[in-house]
Parts: sequence; structure tokens; C-alpha cells
Amino acid sequence: MIVLQQLINGVSLGSIYALIALGYTMVYGIVLLINFAHGDILMVGAYAAFFVLGAVGAGPLGMFLAFIVSMIICASFGVTIERLAYRPLRSAPRLNSLITAIAVSLILENGVRVLPFIGPNPRQFPRPPVVNIQFGGSLSISNIQIIVIILSALLMLALNYIINYTKRGKAMRAVSFDMQAASLMGISVNGIISFTFALGSVLAAAGGVLYASAYPQVTPLMGMMPGLKAFVAAVLGGIGSIPGAMLGGFILGIAETFTKGFISSQFSDAISFSVLIIVLLIKPTGILGKKHRVKV
Repeated sequence: MIVLQQLINGVSLGSIYALIALGYTMVYGIVLLINFAHGDILMVGAYAAFFVLGAVGAGPLGMFLAFIVSMIICASFGVTIERLAYRPLRSAPRLNSLITAIAVSLILENGVRVLPFIGPNPRQFPRPPVVNIQFGGSLSISNIQIIVIILSALLMLALNYIINYTKRGKAMRAVSFDMQAASLMGISVNGIISFTFALGSVLAAAGGVLYASAYPQVTPLMGMMPGLKAFVAAVLGGIGSIPGAMLGGFILGIAETFTKGFISSQFSDAISFSVLIIVLLIKPTGILGKKHRVKV
């Protein structure tokens, strides 16, 4: 029963990591950029939901509005960051874009800290009352965990549909495969890249609301560790692979909760990163990653 309980906790946490990791892997798959500001987009989404829930209340309508508003705000942030910070550096050396991504992350974190209506101090995140559903004596699942797992699954299915069965999704795959050829075929490369950033930011916003609901506290630095672990999940599954990002998120979440449950919470981060190292030693491209041959 204890193993099953930790498995439920791990799937719930892994769902959030998978949502955030999808944003990393989509952006990397198209423009070969590690968007280190992605975790801070999660923080922006959590704060947007915080203010909506504070005004409307944490009922079903409030949660629905919180998701919609945070997704719209985060999508706007994602498109703006891509347009102002990353697009001018697209033909520059990759290190320039990487440094810019770290700078954008620091600007978001410290910019939020100095805003008078937010500030540097943690705040309690409003969420629905927690109801634990018992199965037997020692197995339980909360309504928050059910919401996290179901919404994450629905968003992943929606993303899979967009990428595989829509015109925009086919254009995304074309740009990812060969940007210049896609441009010659009449695809708006800039528009597709902006759409990819918006889509990834929407998933980060959802991840931020779900993460703040599961761990009800918002701070300006709350996106650092989930963002880093989601990046680890993306690399673990195979950076650039969407199924790999999902798989990596679940593996990381389950590994973390099992470590907390059976070893010690102090070792959870170390075990999570150790899993990444072991997998990359065995398979450097990640679990579902593919080797890319470069012709000379």
C-alpha cells in the first residue's frame, strides 16, 4: 500500500514536470535553444492565478478563470520574450542565446520581486479545500491530485492532437526538420516559432497553477527548481522528443517521491539528478532521443 501511495504521489508530481518539460523540448526541437526563462514563466502563471483566485475565490469558476487568465498572460510573455530577446540572436552563436535566456530569467525573477503588489515575500496560494479519498486503511488520493493528473493528461492529449493532426502542428514539424526548406515552401517560420513559444508558455502556465495548488505557496523564485527539474526531465527523455519529455517527467516525479518516502527527503534532489547521469551514461541521447548525423 505504501508503494502504491508513493506511486500516486509520483504520478501527480511527474505530471507537472512533464507539462513544463514539454515547453523546453518543443522550443529546443525547433530553434535548438534551451529557454532557461521557461521556469519563470511558470512563476508568472502562478501569480496571475493567485490574483484571479484572490478576487473571484477558489471555487470551480475561480479555478477555470485562473487557468484561462494565466495561460493568456504567459502566452503573451512567451511571444514577447521570443520576439525581443531570442529572434534577433537566431543567427548568432548559440552561446549568445543561452546567456540571453539566463538574463531573461534573472530579469523576470528580480522584476517581480520589486513590484509593489507582489514583493519578495512568499504568499499563501488560494486553492479549493483538500478532500482526501480513502481506499482501505493507508491508501488515499486528494482531490488536488486528481485535478493535477486529469488536467495534465488532457493538456498532453491536446498537445499531441495539435502537433500531429493540425495544420499548425505539421508546420511545426516541418520547421523542426528543416527551417530553410519550410520557409521556401511558404511556411511563416517566425510565426511558427512564436506559436511554439506561446504553446510552451501555455503549458508552463498550467503547470504553474497546478504546482501552486499542490504546494500552496507562491514566491518570485518558485520557478527555479521545478524549471530545472523539468529541464532534467526533458534531457532524460531525450531533448527534442515530445513523448520523451512526458516520460522523463513521470520518471523524475516517481523517483523523487520514492526517495522522499523510502530514503530521505534530503536526498530527493540528488537522486533525481543521479538518475539523469546514469541514463545519459547508458544512452547519451536520452531514453527516446535519436542520434543526429551531421554530414561534412
